[in-house]
Amino acid sequence: MPFVPATTRTESGPAGFGDERFTVRTVPGSRATKPYRCPGCDHEIAPGTSHVVAWPTDAIGGAEDRRHWHNGCWKARGTRAPTRRWS
Repeated sequence: MPFVPATTRTESGPAGFGDERFTVRTVPGSRATKPYRCPGCDHEIAPGTSHVVAWPTDAIGGAEDRRHWHNGCWKARGTRAPTRRWS
């Protein structure tokens, strides 16, 4: 399978984050090799599951600020806050 470069976009953040903007990248299932905990529902994102990675655009930080979200949880982010603050 050929490598497809990741594209990023900027979107509004989850509920409770005011006007904060987030950088978002889609992760196809073929590139999702580890399990992650979705902050939107607090359930596991299994390896092989397409999802998004989001992090605050203007915050100073690094890889520890990225969070992996189920696609549906990210789409519903405007009506609910993360289940826990980046823990």
